[in-house]
Amino acid sequence: MTILRVGVGSGNPVKRRAVELALGSAADADLPGDPTGVAVESVPVDSGVSEQPTGHAETVAGAENRAAAVLEVGSEADRTAAYDLGVGIEGGVAEFDGTDDRYLIMWAAVTDGDRVGRAAGPSLALPADVAARIDDGAELGPVMDDLLGTEGVATRGGAAGALTNGRVDRAEALAAAVSGALGPFASALY
Repeated sequence: MTILRVGVGSGNPVKRRAVELALGSAADADLPGDPTGVAVESVPVDSGVSEQPTGHAETVAGAENRAAAVLEVGSEADRTAAYDLGVGIEGGVAEFDGTDDRYLIMWAAVTDGDRVGRAAGPSLALPADVAARIDDGAELGPVMDDLLGTEGVATRGGAAGALTNGRVDRAEALAAAVSGALGPFASALY
């Protein structure tokens, strides 16, 4: 029985759930090594980028850093690879050419230590007042908590859920990014 061991570079339960959704069951997916099972674990690591990544480059770097750090943590702990794949997920804010808005963006990276897959999830326009607060140096999660009168929105529906009145599920949106980043590991086209 071969188990694919996957470390998610975050302690956020929504990010772990996103990876579980993206991987599904081993029997249903073409995964490296044709595993009979999948074990997904949260591995809190530092992103190596600012608390509020701005722009695609910084957000992608955060996802890549998290994915790589997962594999490094495993190697340091017992001198063997604790994980077959490291997954990093990072949310940020960015502008797109051709628009005047600022957007919530999400990126995922998957690595086995040799190859890296990257993909983006949905992008959602931020309301002007939220974008202004981000521009003034605030982080999106606390801004959304303030607007919603709650705490910990990032570990539940996230800004994506709030901005769409629940039409975009944060775990499912992040799972789309992770699924895309798994491409080089699941498709013979790479």
